[in-house]
Amino acid sequence: MSDVNNNTEQKKDELNTFLFLTIFLAPFLAVAIVGVLGFSIWFSQLIMGPPGV
Repeated sequence: MSDVNNNTEQKKDELNTFLFLTIFLAPFLAVAIVGVLGFSIWFSQLIMGPPGV
C-alpha cells in the first residue's frame, strides 16, 4: 500500500515541477534572454554607433 501512496506522491511532485517550469520559469527565462540580448545590442550601438556608420 505504501508503494501506491509513494507513486501518487511522486506523480504529484512531478506535476507540480512541470507546472512550475511551464508557467513560471520558461516565460521568465524567455523574457530575460530577450531583454539581455536587446540591452546588449542597444549598449553596443551606444558605444560603437549604429550599424553601417
